[in-house]
Amino acid sequence: MQCVGTQRPVARTSCFRATAPRVQRLAAPKSRSSGCVVLAAATAVKTVVIGTRGSPLALAQAYLTRDLLKENFPELQEEGAIQINIINTTGDKILGRPLSDIGGKGLFTREIDDALLDGRVDIAVNSMKDVPTYLPEGTILPCNLPREDVRDVFISKVAKDLSELPAGSVVGSASLRRQAQILNRYPHLKVILQFN
Repeated sequence: MQCVGTQRPVARTSCFRATAPRVQRLAAPKSRSSGCVVLAAATAVKTVVIGTRGSPLALAQAYLTRDLLKENFPELQEEGAIQINIINTTGDKILGRPLSDIGGKGLFTREIDDALLDGRVDIAVNSMKDVPTYLPEGTILPCNLPREDVRDVFISKVAKDLSELPAGSVVGSASLRRQAQILNRYPHLKVILQFN
């Protein structure tokens, strides 16, 4: 999960981006919660709006961000103090083609970035895997949630792991990054782009 904010940091309780006009940094004291550093912050408006995709993973990350904000900022515990807005992105609309063929990583963040920068949302929550290397001008990446299990799954009828596959075996993956990692470690395999 990734976090990006505009030029003023908000909180390092989750991975999000926040717009400077709507969030004010209050104090230098920091507290620790769930392994995250929290900068004291308060909103200058009644409702904090979190923008995210509608995928189960994105929503889980947005709800975790919401819960951490409520836990660390009592003024956000009131009903309606935090709202989650689902934003459809280009990557959500274009299915069945490699992302590299239609524009790369920014496809799952562009519309959320636009909403953040024009003030429709105060915080943007995204998975780090979807975040481009270069962030949009005026945004920063102040925090990340603690990382979950990073292991991938390998499914095969003939082998327990990739090292047991014979030369020339075909492996399918929907990720260019994963394809490159597999070929780097197991150059004797053939890796193809496989969609879900």
